[in-house]
Amino acid sequence: MPSDQLLLTVLGSATPYATVDNPCSGYLVTSGDTRVWIDAGSGTLAELQRHTRVDELDAIWISHLHADHSADLLTAYYALLFADIDLAAPIPLYGPPGTADRLAHFLTNGPGRSPVEAAFAVHELYDGHRAEVGALTITSRAVRHDMPAFAARVEGSGTSLTYSGDTAPCTALTDLAVDTDVLLCEAESDRAPADGQVHHTPENAADTARAAGARRLIVTHVGRFLTPADATSRAGALLGRDVEYAAPGETFTL
Repeated sequence: MPSDQLLLTVLGSATPYATVDNPCSGYLVTSGDTRVWIDAGSGTLAELQRHTRVDELDAIWISHLHADHSADLLTAYYALLFADIDLAAPIPLYGPPGTADRLAHFLTNGPGRSPVEAAFAVHELYDGHRAEVGALTITSRAVRHDMPAFAARVEGSGTSLTYSGDTAPCTALTDLAVDTDVLLCEAESDRAPADGQVHHTPENAADTARAAGARRLIVTHVGRFLTPADATSRAGALLGRDVEYAAPGETFTL
């Protein structure tokens, strides 16, 4: 029998494009028989198949529609409808407003709109959205990015994981992460810009973790002007304890 523990598997954590050994943002969260693909950045569908078939997913959850978090929805569509999968029902897909039309725009190349709803049962996120997915509960909050974006808190088996998606530091993320067991937080920026900040620095990730009372911090989506060692050491120095990195292929027991 599958473990009822909450598990986080890193399918990829690169930004803004994949490297030869690290796809873009994507994670598989499991508890027992429940499987949720969180963010579908380029390259993550291939890695997902090391762990599960796409038609065995209970849901897909997308933080925002930048390609490094959503591009593999396009190939997942082809997998579900036009390959070796006999899809029993559309896969529930939770994403920002406009997700279905954005997919259809990219996939349609003819007079008729591509039938994205045959592959995905699309549910549009809003601030405070709550979904029950098998053994898991997923709560979403709107966060501060340069397009509509959401963070997620996943709860199951008495454990919680909060995922920042892409966002500048904001009250919504901190509130969502209060007393979370694990904060999976992006650390894209080398330094915060004076205006228009849309990402966390490593220090911001530490601040968010400390303000929320998160028991564990894992940094992800580390920018190209940083190394994972830079990000974890900078965040750890401010937080006063060890910080982990979302290395591709790693599975964390939460």
